[in-house]
Amino acid sequence: MDFTGSGGANDLHNNQFYPCEENKPLLGEMSEGNNNNTKPSAGPCKRSLHHCSSGGGMRYKLLHEGDIQVCVVKHPRTFLSKILTSKFLRRWEPHHLSLADGSLTSATPTGYMETSLSYSFIEDLQLLSWDNAPKYCVQLSFPGGTVLLQAANSYLRDQWFHSLQWKKKIYKYRKVLNNPSRWDVVLKEIRALVDMALTSPLQDESIYQAPLHIISTLLAENSNLSTQDHENIIVAIAPLLENNHPPPDLCEFFCKHCRERPRSMVVIEVFTPVVQRILKHNMDFGKCPRLRLFTQEYILALNELNAGMEVVKKFVHSMHGPTGQCPHPRVLPNLVAVCLAAIYSCYEEFINRSVIGTLPSLKEIRNGCQQQNERKPPMPLRCCPRRPRTPEILVELERNNNSANARRKDGPAAVEREPNLIDRLLVSPAASTLSIQLPAQADRVLGCFALILKMLSDYDDWRPALASLLQPIPFPKEALAHAKFTKELKYVIQRFAEDPRQEVHSCLLSVRSGKDGWFQLYSPGGVACDDDGELFASMVHILMGSCYKTKKFLLSLAENKLGPCMLLALRGNQTMVEILCLMLEYNIIENKDTQLQIISTLESTQVGLRMYEQLCDRQRELKELQRKGGPTRLTLPSKSTDADLARLLSSGSFGNLENLSLAFTNVTSACAEQLIKLPSLKQLNLWSTQFGDAGLRLLSEHLACLQVLNLCETPVTDAGLLALSSMKSLCSLNMNSTKLTADTYQDLKAKLPNLKDVDVRYTEAW
Repeated sequence: MDFTGSGGANDLHNNQFYPCEENKPLLGEMSEGNNNNTKPSAGPCKRSLHHCSSGGGMRYKLLHEGDIQVCVVKHPRTFLSKILTSKFLRRWEPHHLSLADGSLTSATPTGYMETSLSYSFIEDLQLLSWDNAPKYCVQLSFPGGTVLLQAANSYLRDQWFHSLQWKKKIYKYRKVLNNPSRWDVVLKEIRALVDMALTSPLQDESIYQAPLHIISTLLAENSNLSTQDHENIIVAIAPLLENNHPPPDLCEFFCKHCRERPRSMVVIEVFTPVVQRILKHNMDFGKCPRLRLFTQEYILALNELNAGMEVVKKFVHSMHGPTGQCPHPRVLPNLVAVCLAAIYSCYEEFINRSVIGTLPSLKEIRNGCQQQNERKPPMPLRCCPRRPRTPEILVELERNNNSANARRKDGPAAVEREPNLIDRLLVSPAASTLSIQLPAQADRVLGCFALILKMLSDYDDWRPALASLLQPIPFPKEALAHAKFTKELKYVIQRFAEDPRQEVHSCLLSVRSGKDGWFQLYSPGGVACDDDGELFASMVHILMGSCYKTKKFLLSLAENKLGPCMLLALRGNQTMVEILCLMLEYNIIENKDTQLQIISTLESTQVGLRMYEQLCDRQRELKELQRKGGPTRLTLPSKSTDADLARLLSSGSFGNLENLSLAFTNVTSACAEQLIKLPSLKQLNLWSTQFGDAGLRLLSEHLACLQVLNLCETPVTDAGLLALSSMKSLCSLNMNSTKLTADTYQDLKAKLPNLKDVDVRYTEAW
């Protein structure tokens, strides 16, 4: 650094110096006795301590670099006051200074800042001001000289001052704690460092992160600490963790403490708020996997207490909150991520053994947050070396593909080889599955986190998001082959099946063609089925009660689950009997032999015989209506209701009805059950009614001949309008004043080739 520059004149007479804080020993920095200390100075300089507190006052952002004027004065220390109060001051140089970790450097290392100024050389920091010609300056004293930094205003001056002061002190602490000798002294230094961060007027994430990184480095380099030292350090840094995530090295230190002393009060009193903050505010465990591991180890430590499972339940409940709606949207996905990683870790032994033939350590089993690219990619079990073919996991999809391939063989004879009734009824679960016996510790981990998933499914507000997070199935095949795991998870699937909301129970179905969902996994023949189809029947019942009462769903059942449906119908299950009747009514089954098998199944039970006879009666009535004819046009009076429409259609013959107007009536989607009984209907006017999406979905499945549809001023949305893409006969469609969007409109135009007349006024597509 150049201390001999010459130059200009600036008036500095009658100047006063106001230091913010003296250079005190680190351990005494936060003591009350130092608040009134003053440092004597020569000449007219007045010095007073500026005490900074986080409780109030101006807040500043930590500076890392910036433009400022620099002046350097080289002088003996005894002449400091005389030089600074002289009439002329040396010249000022503009510099772009960077506050590095160890020194103050310039982007243009010339002049005064030719060399960097190490923080260790700075003896004192002070704020300066001039009464007659205000200059916003910071004074840096070093042996044999002074550096003056001039800012544009008082705020920037104070920001530079506090930033330099912070950098200088954190540099000192880093050096002091780099090579500790006595741990009682180190503990005092850590407490002082924490207090300094908490009382700093700087408001910046790094103000809290820098001390945590220093302490985590200290702990990483001194792994032979006693348990008491562990707890003392954790308690000392606890205030910094209230609003900050612990850095990765500190997470490993916390994990070690959770494993070695799970019953320590530190776990409950210090780690609980830290983990709560992680679950509430973490955005991506992929970027900070050790946070996930720490959360996992904390929960396992709770589980080690005397009332372990109850403590875990109370913790999960505290994360949800006492109301019916959790106020923190990140808690659920973070908890699920922790559970998935922990459950995956339980089966790493079998995954690794399948791939490389070696067993991982218990630590590796418990470490559920390794980066994915650090692991060997799990191979399908059927590809594992040195395994007999018999214990392969046979999923339902494979059997379906095999039967489908058999039907696709060349030759007409092969097409007619439909499985007979006995073949269908003998579809059973996989002949054998992998024999999985988890180690004791892994078994406890599985039980703990399976319980958390079950608890999550009990909260009504969490259930839709939980069902979405578990779709597609996120667990490894080894877990799905483990009877204990699938039995524990069955409770969660039952909660999904019992939920009346479509966004919940629709997640039971697979999201991709050719991939199994929970519906397939727990159905008869699925690897997780252990109740002879009881859960399967309840899933079908709830799905059929919603918008899935469609040909598409029935077609999938006929293709993949006809055998289980017929087996349960033979045992008198009413839902399955209804399914078989609907398959006959909607002509889902084209093969005559299969139709006869279904009829025989229905006639084998009283409930099936009754429903089949009712089906036959309805079909005879329908044919009779069509034979009798009836009007071709019909208009209901305004204010008519669903009940009025049902009463009218049941009173006469409407088999030839082609044009029906329900405009300005009070009908809703419920009337769709009556409309689908009009096979000849071609024109339907629903202008200004309450007909909605559910009704549209039902119409799209049954009224294939509909050509004209008026939905003007109805509450339909994209969800229902998209279903119209299957009505290929539509040539006129009025969606005026609906919630149609431009994307849905473009999709409908592409999928309805005969659509000529469209009204989309007063919609987003207009």
